Amino acid sequence: MDKDIKRIALKAAQEGGTILREYLRRVKSVDYKGEIDLVTEADQESEAHMVGIIQEAYPGHRILAEETGDSGIASSFKWIIDPLDGTTNYAHGYPCFCISIAVEQQGQILYGVIYDPLREELFTAEKGCGACLNGNPLTVSSTKTLNRSLLCTGFPYDVRQDMDSSLHHFRGFLMKAQAIRRDGSAALDLCYTAAGRFDGFWEQKLRPWDVAAGSLIVSEAGGTVSTYRGKPFSIYAPEIVASNGIIHNQMLEVLNEKQ
Repeated sequence: MDKDIKRIALKAAQEGGTILREYLRRVKSVDYKGEIDLVTEADQESEAHMVGIIQEAYPGHRILAEETGDSGIASSFKWIIDPLDGTTNYAHGYPCFCISIAVEQQGQILYGVIYDPLREELFTAEKGCGACLNGNPLTVSSTKTLNRSLLCTGFPYDVRQDMDSSLHHFRGFLMKAQAIRRDGSAALDLCYTAAGRFDGFWEQKLRPWDVAAGSLIVSEAGGTVSTYRGKPFSIYAPEIVASNGIIHNQMLEVLNEKQ
């Protein structure tokens, strides 16, 4: 992996994080992309700044960013950016949000960075080289049973129109796991699974920028990532289940129980 690409990804994430810190608790404008789907001026400024850093260094690379979309440039490299994962939390001053940047080459995620600017936790992973938190190696938990597992999930933005499957899965895990959390940042949920803070995570209807970096971080920390059916995961798939690997099949059983 090109060291300069890693350097630019880290620079973009950390400078984007500085912008989020500066705007926190003084967000002046909040717009709605959907009934409960927010976008703030912090999202927009953070994204613009990070995209500028990347374009200056690699003008020929393609960029897929949450707020501005796909640049459409023909390139084997694609940068996948979420300038603020956990926007609803951020807008309410709830301190659970992050920046996520992934570098994809020819369909494979090669490098991922997720930065929590409040806790100053920098999660990174390079394909085949492991995952780290602030430079220290990450390892998933060793929890062996679902009954002893702390899980995390999220609900899609259209949950009010299609709540049956979300509630069915939540109910299933509520009866079989030790506990469930719902933090509102899929990228951090994946990082916490990689760090062993959570034993597993599931969610549906996420977008590539929500999961691109986090899925690599889980895999490189020794975890397992798949679809609900246990098939190989793609960041363009409509669902994700990630775990320490040991409880993965137990999670799949719950996710595939009939309603």
